[in-house]
Amino acid sequence: MYAAVIFIGMQNGQTVQPIVEVERMVFYREKAAGMYSALPYAFAQVLIEIPHIFLQTIMYGLIVYSLIGFDWEVKKFFWYIFFMFYTFMYFTFCGMMAVAMTPSRETAAIFSTACYAIWNIFAGFLVPRPVKLDSRGCRYGGDGMPGHAQWRGHCMDLAASQYGDSREMLKDGEMVKDFVSRFFGYRHDHMVYAAGAVVGFTALFAFIFAMSIRVFNFQRR
Repeated sequence: MYAAVIFIGMQNGQTVQPIVEVERMVFYREKAAGMYSALPYAFAQVLIEIPHIFLQTIMYGLIVYSLIGFDWEVKKFFWYIFFMFYTFMYFTFCGMMAVAMTPSRETAAIFSTACYAIWNIFAGFLVPRPVKLDSRGCRYGGDGMPGHAQWRGHCMDLAASQYGDSREMLKDGEMVKDFVSRFFGYRHDHMVYAAGAVVGFTALFAFIFAMSIRVFNFQRR
């Protein structure tokens, strides 16, 4: 479940970068000719990604949801599609933001790859949060990492939306929802906050992309 979203998200973030770089060169030319303004161009580039990501989410989400074998409940399916859609969007906008903030595609790829690696470590999945409680510095260092909130939100929303209210019993007699809460620290009643984090970081990355297009100029004369 985690890898299914991370794989497509990273692919989105990497494959959008060459396109944004080429279009940025066109923008510089048209801006000099008085045809384009920075903010309308940037927000148009953000908006044009949304239908493509939504279609990708529906097609990919239906396949993954059915293959994993999740419960076919309207509420759970909605939450899964919702979180997958916004996760794909903030990956894509993060890739676009990296290009807008850096002078070349290669630099943007290095920057975004480093972000993915750091965020993965502190997302609360590879290193569960209760495990980090043994080291207070590691705990608060992880909580303070840029991107911790939205990647932890990404993990929490997927796990909590599907398993956070499950009363099925494990072999040791513990309920699934209790295991998810104890081992990963994901709680079903915190899912709304996770949703807010994912939506908020999506908007933040889009805004930083627009401001970077407006402020930075990497033209070479």
